[in-house]
Amino acid sequence: MCSKTALHIFLLSLVALQQLELGTGARILAAFFFPGKSHFMMTNAIIRELVKQGHEVTFITPFSMSKETLGPNYTEIVIPQYNNWSEMKKMTNKNTVLEMSDFPTFSFLRMVNVMGTHSTDFVFDQPEIQAVINEKNKIGKYDLLLAEQFFNEGALILGHLYQIPIITVSTFGYANYFSQMFGIVSPWSFVPHAFMPYTDRMSLWERIGNVAISAAEDLVREFSYYPGQDAVLRKHFSKLLDRVPTIKELERNVSAILLNTYVPLASSRPTAYNMIPVGGLHIQPPKALPEHLKKFLDGATHGAIYFSLGSQVRSADLPPEKLKVFLEVFGSLKQRVLWKFEDESLPNLPDNVKVQSWLPQGDILAHPNVKVFIAHGGLFGTQEAVYYSVPILGMPVYCDQHQNINQGKKAEYALGLDYRKVTVEELRGLLLELIENPKYRNNIKKASRIFRDRPLGAMETAMYWINYVIEHRGAPHLVSAGVQLPWYQFYLLDIVGLAIAVILLPIMALILICRRSFKPKSTLKTKKN
Repeated sequence: MCSKTALHIFLLSLVALQQLELGTGARILAAFFFPGKSHFMMTNAIIRELVKQGHEVTFITPFSMSKETLGPNYTEIVIPQYNNWSEMKKMTNKNTVLEMSDFPTFSFLRMVNVMGTHSTDFVFDQPEIQAVINEKNKIGKYDLLLAEQFFNEGALILGHLYQIPIITVSTFGYANYFSQMFGIVSPWSFVPHAFMPYTDRMSLWERIGNVAISAAEDLVREFSYYPGQDAVLRKHFSKLLDRVPTIKELERNVSAILLNTYVPLASSRPTAYNMIPVGGLHIQPPKALPEHLKKFLDGATHGAIYFSLGSQVRSADLPPEKLKVFLEVFGSLKQRVLWKFEDESLPNLPDNVKVQSWLPQGDILAHPNVKVFIAHGGLFGTQEAVYYSVPILGMPVYCDQHQNINQGKKAEYALGLDYRKVTVEELRGLLLELIENPKYRNNIKKASRIFRDRPLGAMETAMYWINYVIEHRGAPHLVSAGVQLPWYQFYLLDIVGLAIAVILLPIMALILICRRSFKPKSTLKTKKN
């Protein structure tokens, strides 16, 4: 009797096991080519969470995560880092990123276009990527391609080769060219270009500038950038494929995009169903600070100032006369200053200032004694400051930094300064205003509540939509029909042309008729004898 019961339980257990969806994790190929260190704050966070949730991830990356021992579900293909800074120096005639403050926006746009094409070509030349391209059994190997949406659109061809849906990740948030790419119309009257220092409240001259740069980007992308990327694909894939798809064709296969943005850090604008804002997903619960940093901040009875210009802009590149201004002001304050400074042997350091070449930024901003964040206005640092309710003194240099700081100035949780013109009086006045005027702390607390208040957390939102696209085999129902239209149809230029023709042709015909009707008859001259 006992043996029969045991056998019955055993058989039921087998049936139950058959019903379990064992190994439900998807197989994801993640291809991230551009060697921008800050970009990988978002990328790496997504990869970690995918592996944690049981997905098998093959990560093509210029930055190894092998030290994190993510387990058997994680495989990485480390590629050489394209030397983008060498090319930037050549194209800009600048020696440091700090010197790019006055670099024209259109020139910057053309520069990143060129860098994107060259870095894509460089990566496809690497033997590690050639192995991925020439894999024999591609179909069925992966369920999804995850790629960065940052001037390396050639990577999308991996989705074509493996016949899998694509999700891209925009570490910069919104971009002007998403309009055609996702089949929406972004009005240039109130949607500022990402590289322009405007908010959604633009003056006449700002709208003129916004229209000019937005239209110029559309034209350059259509007639220069896309053909350049197409040439890279033909170079590397013409022998492998009977017909090499164009970049625009590949973009039509993008199922969704994860945007590194969220209100109130970006203004409200038209979006499509498959444009998913997940700004701040890189922010983790704060960890305990190293003892020497904890002691320094805990002892800041009058509060502390945190100063960092991010991973690309170096404080050590500040001109000596400007370093002297900062040190003089810091030394005159009651607050302590924690400064991410690449040269830890900085001379003439006041007693209340501590420098270190690397600092755990999120954990520091979470400390209750930190009253002001002096920053360059990069998107990740701005998100962290808003998340932890720390007012910002912005020193924007290039790209989206001006817009991020201006957005904060509009919401009155940030102030800005130009490091090239800063004086002792200005710097001290701005810092004391942020520390002593409660409106900045109150306003950033309000912004923080909005930034945190979501139906799902940022990472949970990203995971939901990644799983959704996999579950629904690319979720084509999310994609707007506008992505199929050529640019002249998308912007209704064919209708405009037809309307003009309909109006002008009758007018021209009427003019011709009138000319013929009133044309004087010629008279014959006769000779007199």
